Amino acid sequence: MSASRASQLLAAFTVLTLAITSTPTAAKAARALACGTPGLVVAAPYDTVDGQTRAGTVTLFRGDQKQAVLSQGAGGVTDAPERGDSFGSAVAAGDFNRDGCADLAIGASEEFAGTPVPDGADGNGLVHLMYGTAHGLTPAGTLTVTRLGRSRDTDRFGAALAAGDLDGDGDDELVVGIPGLSEGGGVGIFGLKGRKPSGKGTLITQATSWVAQDHSETDQFGAAVAVGDFDGDGKAELAVGAPGDTVGTTSGGGSVTIADPRARQAGVYTQNSPGVPGEAEKWDSLGATLAAGDFDRDGRDDLAVGVPGEGLDTFQDGPMYGNGGVHVLYGTGRGLTAIGGEFWSRETKGIGRKSLNTDRLGSALAAGDLNGDGDAELAIGVPGGNMVLVLAGTRRGGLTARHHTIVKGRKGHPGDLYGSSVAITGSGLAVGSPGAGRVTLIPSRTKKGSYTGLRLTGARALAGPSNSLFGFAVAP
Repeated sequence: MSASRASQLLAAFTVLTLAITSTPTAAKAARALACGTPGLVVAAPYDTVDGQTRAGTVTLFRGDQKQAVLSQGAGGVTDAPERGDSFGSAVAAGDFNRDGCADLAIGASEEFAGTPVPDGADGNGLVHLMYGTAHGLTPAGTLTVTRLGRSRDTDRFGAALAAGDLDGDGDDELVVGIPGLSEGGGVGIFGLKGRKPSGKGTLITQATSWVAQDHSETDQFGAAVAVGDFDGDGKAELAVGAPGDTVGTTSGGGSVTIADPRARQAGVYTQNSPGVPGEAEKWDSLGATLAAGDFDRDGRDDLAVGVPGEGLDTFQDGPMYGNGGVHVLYGTGRGLTAIGGEFWSRETKGIGRKSLNTDRLGSALAAGDLNGDGDAELAIGVPGGNMVLVLAGTRRGGLTARHHTIVKGRKGHPGDLYGSSVAITGSGLAVGSPGAGRVTLIPSRTKKGSYTGLRLTGARALAGPSNSLFGFAVAP
């Protein structure tokens, strides 16, 4: 793992991806995750395993009860834990083989094949597949960039993962982000058109003929991925973030591409696109995070796009800083549109709070129905401010600042980096504090209307190994 990548993880100020791993007590893990049983997965990508630093582990919980601690090299998962693997750099759950059980895809983006490479280089990357059954999680093979017809390089294959039914055949496809691919990054799709998810995949890059975008080596296309049915036709589309993308002559302005691999069509949004508020500025990093959900309950998914480097004052100072913001694009019968979209920050009317250039609002995003009224809420991580902003969805107008909730971390502990990861589960909100090695669980209740449904007084904390970045990522 490169020194720059290590500092990014430790600062928790960069693209944050959902994370998990798997192994030792596979039976317990299966009961927690297989066949749709609710659970919580917490990644600790810097945990030491068998003496190997930063090999990574993941802990599985049911409620606040630990079910299993997972790592490479155990429970049927191939590969031995090695220094810097970051096993659990990303995770996606979906039904990849259409048997009704939840399956898992687990990224180890800093894994190297063959001879170990000294610190200073990004990894080749690897993704483990685990099928869920009524009796446990079953290893189902591994994926590398070679399944896309490419040779291994410092690709960081598996740095981002998503799942969804892109071809309408009833099972989920697996989407793998490859932000280090040589032509500025890429995305692999596995399981299209009846293919096995462990078989040959489809590669999409900015240079793909029907995408046809300019690209450079530092675009990081695939650093974030999300799947949603943005036009309501019952088949999902793909959103791909490229936070390093150059917009015009603006380095690191960032972009998000909406791709339909069935129709072989794609469009791109930047902060210079018509209808998108603001303008692209250096190191904005639009597309660093993505979350899809139906915020207005019209039967079409909408898309939240993080811009953690967005500057709202005159003191912007390099790529690790930013007040931060979130753009929301709403779904229509023709797909996503910027018309009627929104831009959210701490300074948005109705929220009215002072914003700092170290907030990095939008570094983490999660969408889901917290209050049980059928539309999705949006949780926005503000790790530099040690907080999470939660907006309620409504049937008319989508997200609203009315009755928004600010969830704060421990007072006097800015190093906790509270809000570096967020997840909406079946029972509430999970917030990661990797600097402290903690995850806070905040229950929610049914409360229809413009309410988040969160019950802050019921919050409880989970603790993990010290110096492991426990809570770097959380996933339901």
